[in-house]
Amino acid sequence: MASMEIQAGSVQKPVFSVVAPIYNEARSIPEFYERVRKTMDATGEPWELVLVNDGSRDESLELMRELNAKDPRVKLIDFARNFGHQIAVTAGMDFASGDAVIIIDSDLQDPPETILKLIEKWKQGYEVVYAVRNKRPGETWFKLLTAKLFYRMIYRITDVNIPLDTGDFRLMDRRVVDAVSSMREHNRFIRGMTSWVGFRQTGVLYDRDVRRFGTTNYPLRKMIKLAWDAITGFSYYPLQTAIYASLVLFVLSVLGIPVVAFLRLATGKLLFEGQATAIVVVLLVGSFQFLFFFVMGQYIARTYDEVRGRPLYIVADTFGFDDKEGGSSRHRLPGGVSGSRVTSAVSSAPESGESLTRAKPAAGTGVLPQEVTGSD
Repeated sequence: MASMEIQAGSVQKPVFSVVAPIYNEARSIPEFYERVRKTMDATGEPWELVLVNDGSRDESLELMRELNAKDPRVKLIDFARNFGHQIAVTAGMDFASGDAVIIIDSDLQDPPETILKLIEKWKQGYEVVYAVRNKRPGETWFKLLTAKLFYRMIYRITDVNIPLDTGDFRLMDRRVVDAVSSMREHNRFIRGMTSWVGFRQTGVLYDRDVRRFGTTNYPLRKMIKLAWDAITGFSYYPLQTAIYASLVLFVLSVLGIPVVAFLRLATGKLLFEGQATAIVVVLLVGSFQFLFFFVMGQYIARTYDEVRGRPLYIVADTFGFDDKEGGSSRHRLPGGVSGSRVTSAVSSAPESGESLTRAKPAAGTGVLPQEVTGSD
């Protein structure tokens, strides 16, 4: 096992990179760092903690800079403004240099100690190990219900096999990180992208903790946007529903003609006449039209986002990424301000002694029925 001694001005190339997006988490940062440090030190391998400041407005940046000054394994990416959780995770993956990258939130709802279980599966040869939520204490019935419906809807209508009840808390091998990082789409859904690239995947059950500090940074509005990004990024189902709706209206109209004629002949009364009926029908058809105009507009808007070619994020400053660390210089962005760098999807072969020797799992092994093997 590699030594974990920290030398002044020099840090070993990490085997593990822990990536954590930060947005107004000043109260949880000290405990989060201590728990990550103890957990990663227990691996006996070199590691780094990549913190991404996503435009925090509290004391988060100052605390992270203090941690960087105290422990050179803590590295900081400071965004020029808030770009969102999924973009912050992407930036952390871009800068991480470990053979395996662990994504975890810093609010301590995902216990850092679970990382050891993820690493154990990685050593067995799995290239993606996702954490599956078994219990979610402290969350409202509405949050639990909507989350359950969201994951099951995504599972049914998307084109990839996204595991149920999983978040972004996961471990990814360097090959997977490079493949995902090469996908520079703007409306990102990391857990879906991770499933799309394939490779050998499995899950680990864990119990979430109650949020101890502050309030959630994912209110209903952001949850709806994330769900919409997931649907439009991995499914054409919303567009396909237009043909189903048009078929239903067509059938109703075809059946309506003989029905109305029969009723008029049978009763001798002019049923379904007048402006009221026409207005109701026009409003019904018009509502469907506007709904599908909206759906098409969302897909077109996402296409427009890609055509503009803007960088995913803007970096105001970085701390801890220096040329002395083996391999880290390739993550330095030009001028330290542009986030448009595209990562190669092909990882270089690790030098001798820099990566762990991992066994390949036997075909069909795994701990959960949601295990994914191979690519789509």
